[in-house]
Amino acid sequence: MSNIVLSAGVRSNLLQLQQTSDLITSTQTKLATGKRVNSALDNPNNYFTAQGLDNRASDLSNLLDSMSTAINTIQAANNGISAITKLVQSAQSLVSQAQQTSDTTVRASLATQFDSIRTQIDKLAGDSGFNGINLLNGDNLTVTMNETGTSSVTVSGVTDTSASALAVNASTNNWAAASDISTASSQLTSALTTLRSQSQTLGSSLSTVQIRQDFTKATINTLQTGSSDLTLADSNQEGANLLALQTRQQLSTTALSLASQADQNVLRLFQ
Repeated sequence: MSNIVLSAGVRSNLLQLQQTSDLITSTQTKLATGKRVNSALDNPNNYFTAQGLDNRASDLSNLLDSMSTAINTIQAANNGISAITKLVQSAQSLVSQAQQTSDTTVRASLATQFDSIRTQIDKLAGDSGFNGINLLNGDNLTVTMNETGTSSVTVSGVTDTSASALAVNASTNNWAAASDISTASSQLTSALTTLRSQSQTLGSSLSTVQIRQDFTKATINTLQTGSSDLTLADSNQEGANLLALQTRQQLSTTALSLASQADQNVLRLFQ
């Protein structure tokens, strides 16, 4: 079998055609993926830097779920305190009514209603949990704030939200004596002070977690933007490049055909 000998012109055109074909494939990949850097071969520095930014953004995104759960847990506890506060205020209204009458039958009825509210305070405290954690039952909540676990916030639970813990005792002697009513009034006033303090503490913890959640979201956005800047392709530019390369490919194909025909014409002269 005789060897095929290509002229310099044909070899040059073949090489140029192959290079153009490779560039077209690369450009089509960029348009398909939307990225100008798809592997370490495209740009090692940009590729690995972007990969590191994406990995950290992913780790932080996983923390957002736990932060959201923590916020809901704190809000559930705070809602519980708000509801208990309303019950205590309702109990105060009953006490006020009892202080304005000397009718023992009316006082006894008001005392019964007071004891019913007291029972509801205990039930509310027990129903103020979220996702298995009840801050009003003394459970503690730890929220991780960064991907390495070196930063966290612990929200301490409280145990003085039940009626007995708030020192709101059951009515004595159906409030037959004015002193019993006065004692209940003092207990309720003290309970409200305690509840306000607890609400402020939970509100502060809630604000801390929400601020950190917003910061984490902003950080994730910054990381993702940085990664995109290193790897994303300009679709308009790449589209224009593809059109230019396709035109070049057509010209190279034509040039190769002409060079091949010229070689054949030269060979005919020696036949």
